[in-house]
Amino acid sequence: MRRCLAIGLALAALCGASTLTHARPPTVMNSPGYDARLQESRKALSASPTTTAPGSQSVPAPKRVKKKHPN
Repeated sequence: MRRCLAIGLALAALCGASTLTHARPPTVMNSPGYDARLQESRKALSASPTTTAPGSQSVPAPKRVKKKHPN
């Protein structure tokens, strides 16, 4: 009985370990195309002007004023 249990546990551990060896996140692989696009987008962001057009500036919200109530 103990021998059967030990063999079962060893087999389960072996199967579990074999599935974990192939698991890795997709970010591990290097992709030359992705790296090239990333560098191009970074260059485009750094080369773009940081000023905005005069019409697209946001207008500050007016300050709220408390109304005075008569006593």
